[in-house]
Amino acid sequence: MRTEPEPVFLELDEDGRRSLLRTETLLVLALSLGASGVSALISFIGSLTKPGGLKDQAATLNGSYAPGRPWLDLAWQLFGIASALVPVLLVAHLLTREGAPGLRVLGFDRTRPWWDLGRGALVAAGIGSAGLAFYLGARAGGFNLTVVPEALPDVWWKFPVLILSALQNAVVEEIIVLAYLLRRLGQLGWSPMAALLASSVLRGSYHLYQGIGGFIGNVVMGVVFVLAYRRWGRVGPLVVAHALLDLVAFGGYALLAGKVGWLPTP
Repeated sequence: MRTEPEPVFLELDEDGRRSLLRTETLLVLALSLGASGVSALISFIGSLTKPGGLKDQAATLNGSYAPGRPWLDLAWQLFGIASALVPVLLVAHLLTREGAPGLRVLGFDRTRPWWDLGRGALVAAGIGSAGLAFYLGARAGGFNLTVVPEALPDVWWKFPVLILSALQNAVVEEIIVLAYLLRRLGQLGWSPMAALLASSVLRGSYHLYQGIGGFIGNVVMGVVFVLAYRRWGRVGPLVVAHALLDLVAFGGYALLAGKVGWLPTP
C-alpha cells in the first residue's frame, strides 16, 4: 500500500513571513471587499458615462432577485447573506492558524455585550446624523446617485431579511476592512497613518458606486472607526454601530419612502 508523505511545515524567516502575510491579505481582500471596490469603480464609471446627472440615477442596496416569486427570492436573499460571510470565517481560520484565539483577538466576542452596545449606539448616533446631511447635500450638488436602501417586495420576510442584511454588512466590513486589515498591515510594518489611510480609502472605494459623496462620506467614517478601534481595542462596538446605521437606513427608507418630502426616491 502506498503511503502519503507527511505534510511539511517550513520555518520562515522574517522576509518569508511578511511575504506570506502579504499574499494572505491580498487573497482575503480579493475574495471580499477588495473585489467589491473594483466592482464599484466599474459601476461608477458606467454611471458617469451614462446620459443624465448622477442624482437622476439610482443605486439600489437591497433589491429583489426574483420579482414575483417570493419564495425563490427569499432563497436567493439568504444565500447571498450567508455566502458573503464566508470570508469572515476564513479570517477566523487564518487567525487561529496564526496562534491567535480567532476573532476574539480582534475584540469580536460576547465578553462585554453592554459595553459594545453602548459605545456602538453613541458612534451610530453621531455618524448617522452627519452622514444623512452629507448625503442629501452631495446628491443636491450632483455628486451622488439617489441611494435606494431597499426595494424588496412587501412580503412577510422583508424586514427580517433587511435585519440580516444589516448584520451581515456590519460583520463583514468591520472584521475585514477594519480589524483584520489593521492587524495585518501592522504586522507588515506599515505606519499607523498609512494603515489608517489604507483602511479608510478601501472602505470608500467599495461605496463608490453611490457616487463621489458615497466615497468621501465612507472614507471619513473609516477614519473615525479606525481611531475608535485603536482607542478601545475592540471591533465589537464598531460592528454594533455599523449594524445600527444600516438598520435605520434600510428600515427607515422602507417606512418613509414616498411619505416624506425630504427623502429622495427614484
